[in-house]
Amino acid sequence: MKLQSAMEYLMTYGWAILIIAVVLGALFGLGFFNSANLAPKVAPGSCQVYRPNGPGTDLFINLEGTCNNELPQYVAQFNGASSNVLTGISGFPSGDGPSSAFEWVYLPASPSQSVQGEYVVFNFGSNVGGNHAVNLAICGTAICGADGVLRLDQAGGFISTLQVKPHAWYFVGYSYSGGSADPTLWLDTQSQKDPYAQSGPDVILGQSIIGMLVSEGLSYQYNGDIADVQLYNSSLSANEVAALYQEGIGGVPIAPQNLVGWWPLNGNANDYSGNLNNGVPTNVIFTSSWTSGYSAP
Repeated sequence: MKLQSAMEYLMTYGWAILIIAVVLGALFGLGFFNSANLAPKVAPGSCQVYRPNGPGTDLFINLEGTCNNELPQYVAQFNGASSNVLTGISGFPSGDGPSSAFEWVYLPASPSQSVQGEYVVFNFGSNVGGNHAVNLAICGTAICGADGVLRLDQAGGFISTLQVKPHAWYFVGYSYSGGSADPTLWLDTQSQKDPYAQSGPDVILGQSIIGMLVSEGLSYQYNGDIADVQLYNSSLSANEVAALYQEGIGGVPIAPQNLVGWWPLNGNANDYSGNLNNGVPTNVIFTSSWTSGYSAP
């Protein structure tokens, strides 16, 4: 009797349970239960550095606006073919002196699928002739021997073992203390020094670009999303990098007094460092559908 009752129960409610399971699975796959989708989002320009004495000064500077590290409403989507953000910076900001740059990146596909074999995240201090001061790229197997590894080009190329995989957000960047010091690459909380650097970046007068490098007639484009680009004329310490990473994708500058440019890319390409280095986006989409693959640190 009990077996018969159990069978009748399954036949009566089994389909309903199965449908519920399928719907829940679909919602989970679409990221409906991702906490990033439920978190509050800040509007474009919600936070900025205020410099009461004008651009380039650091006396009495402070952050103004909604600066509590909430998630951005938008991120910048690059198409891998014709997208870039030309910043308002001409030349590398610190010559051969200390510098750092950090941002959050997302890849929808492997860089091995790129025509040129790598995705350039940023290119600070470059001219279009191919010389570049600092260039950070996510590299494909054909160029770097492994897929998705970070490569830093600064007076010689450095291929790291730090690896970015598709369909996830990563915190990437570099720090450099100047002179003949070894630059350090960062991926989330992992770091790796460039053992081959003999000198710092060349001092070049070209404009800095996010998401593209033109070198020897070839264009290396970024394919994916970029958010919260921060450029400093100082070398961030390991503790400062860790603190910036813990802030997440809505993080604010960790050392405003050394901030050269801050492009959150939250709906526009404006510079919110107070230094007026506003960017000019070309074929960049500011998308609000970006939270898949992101988990707060």
